[in-house]
Amino acid sequence: MEILLVGIIIIFILIYNNVISTKVFLGDNQKYFDLLKEKDYEFLLRAKYGDRVIDPEAVFMKRVRNGLLVSIVLIFIFITNLSFINVIIALVIGFIVFKSDYSNLKSFYKKHLNEIDSLLPYYLKSLEVLIQHYTVPVALARSIDDAPEVFKPGLRTLVGKIEAGDSSIQPYMDFAQEYPVRDSMRMMRLLYRLGLGEQEKKHEQLNAFARTVSSLQNKSREQKYKARLGKMESKTMAMLVCTGGGTMILLLISIFMLMGSSTGQ
Repeated sequence: MEILLVGIIIIFILIYNNVISTKVFLGDNQKYFDLLKEKDYEFLLRAKYGDRVIDPEAVFMKRVRNGLLVSIVLIFIFITNLSFINVIIALVIGFIVFKSDYSNLKSFYKKHLNEIDSLLPYYLKSLEVLIQHYTVPVALARSIDDAPEVFKPGLRTLVGKIEAGDSSIQPYMDFAQEYPVRDSMRMMRLLYRLGLGEQEKKHEQLNAFARTVSSLQNKSREQKYKARLGKMESKTMAMLVCTGGGTMILLLISIFMLMGSSTGQ
């Protein structure tokens, strides 16, 4: 224990005096740490915290730092009995700490899956109104302020690429990949084609786009209804199990009491 305390104090002093810089270490090795980043991590981060996440990369590197610190502290704990197995245990526990934040984001997304997936069709419905009066790029730019928080960073990036002169479908596909919610790929393709359409055909294409958005909204409502129905069924089953179990326990208690009173006689 004394060795552990001395080691922690020494490391703290070195970090405090900038002899050891965690920022420099993490920055120099960032490309290696990025190999550990999950493909959907930034999307899940945005889905939970929205526009409050200013720098997803900084949040990720904080995860890496916490995992490394836990592993280092555990190695110091095992220092008097250091072995290959103990080092592996320290690294595994550090990795679990590193992964815990991602697991929490994943569980949040699963819990709010229908709610998050429903954001896109409702956003597209409001975008449809703007497209009736403006071109698709202008409508996208004007929609950002009223868009759901989770989509705002991606929309800014999308609009920025278009304004920079990228007239290909790639900015739309990049948005769909960044936000892999239900039907995002298909809707971004439709939106891109709508932007390419001739003015004479715009009304016809906009009607097709509106029908698709309405279909997505109906699908979203069905999913919400099914989710609510599932919750009601699970609560009903839990009530039946509790009621049945309570009744059985009372019957057993009554039987044992009757058996006890008959034995006493």
